[in-house]
Amino acid sequence: MKFIHANKSRPFFLYLPHTAVHLPLVPAKRFRGQSRDGLYGDWVHEIDWSMGELFKALDECGIDKQTLVLFTSDNGSARARQGSNLPLRGRKGRTDEGGMRVPCVVRWPGRIPAGTSSDAITSTIDLLPTLAHLAGTRPPGDRRIDGKNIWPILSGKAGAEAGHDAFYYYQMDQLQAVRSGPWKMFVPMKSKKRNWGKPEPAQPLKLFNLAKDIHEDRNVAGSHPDVVKRLMGLIEQARSDLGDSGRPGKGQRKAGWVAKASPRLLETASP
Repeated sequence: MKFIHANKSRPFFLYLPHTAVHLPLVPAKRFRGQSRDGLYGDWVHEIDWSMGELFKALDECGIDKQTLVLFTSDNGSARARQGSNLPLRGRKGRTDEGGMRVPCVVRWPGRIPAGTSSDAITSTIDLLPTLAHLAGTRPPGDRRIDGKNIWPILSGKAGAEAGHDAFYYYQMDQLQAVRSGPWKMFVPMKSKKRNWGKPEPAQPLKLFNLAKDIHEDRNVAGSHPDVVKRLMGLIEQARSDLGDSGRPGKGQRKAGWVAKASPRLLETASP
């Protein structure tokens, strides 16, 4: 809130990653016992309060209608009794929809139509080019940017055909699935990698129509060989470009890495 008040007279970018509701569950004392869902619910309550305070600050500064607010998460919930991913299957650390698909709420009064939604395939990789577009600039041209400008989707000017034609589900360096439109296909694997814990047993080829089967229950690969063939073509493109299970791709880029990381406090001067 102090940052918003200090920068209300100039454009700013505020990235606020809440610790909630990641384990361990530690809501502030004033919120404990406020919900009917234990500590998890209490902490969700605290996030709601926190967002309300931020919106209050925007309103007090008179910049509510000049500010885009985007609220999302990095993964689905992790434990059966701490959050629910239903009607999605799976949890954090998996490539089922429950591990990968997350809510995203975007608000900008007068610029984003209220009460609208989109079925287009988008991702947090799209935030950089989208915010760059809105700021009147563009991402660096000396490197490859995977994301797309999704402002036409957010502003209600594009339909479900917009967004990404293909989205790839990687577990570390292992390509496990691809989605295109309503179709999601898991490729055959001798053993599925995990972010933590033991690898999972072998995975047969599976095809799901997410528009009709959001919980990924009915494998329809046998009745849609044409879809399987098309998606396998996308898989091979990804393997050639981004690699798969220790096989580097020609377009693969190393993840950013800091050899000797240490905390840094960044101070923003008043305008």
